[in-house]
Amino acid sequence: MPMQNVFFPEYPSHASLLFLPHGVRVLSAWLLGWRAIFALSPGVFIVFSMIGGADVFLPSRLLAIAIAVTTVPAVFYACKALGWDLFPRAGRNPCWLCIMGVGVVTSVLVSGLTNLAFGSATAEYVAYLIGDISGLFFLMLGLHFAFRFAESRR
Repeated sequence: MPMQNVFFPEYPSHASLLFLPHGVRVLSAWLLGWRAIFALSPGVFIVFSMIGGADVFLPSRLLAIAIAVTTVPAVFYACKALGWDLFPRAGRNPCWLCIMGVGVVTSVLVSGLTNLAFGSATAEYVAYLIGDISGLFFLMLGLHFAFRFAESRR
């Protein structure tokens, strides 16, 4: 956020335009399935409480927390129910483009549902959407180069 405020000082939204935690949500849900809900919940709750203080217990905040931790695993399981199993399996290479696609779909869902929970303006929806997608993209890009570097060191 400090860098964002330097480049976009007049931007009215408090949403991050590079939200790396969305990438963490997507990769966690891909790797852990429904267990990602339990793995991510404490961190999401702590972040919401750091930002909102005691307001974290407002119904809209609790709903936003539930949306943040359940949407991505739900979309992965919906894909699996439709015959498109993306979960990792031994002997099968991951479809990174497919995982990115699920991340974009979930970004649209999470942004829309979170804005409904908060009753936010359209500018907030766009900011959440941009932040989620760019965060997922740059996190996956960073991991791609990290794996490539680690592979070259062997």
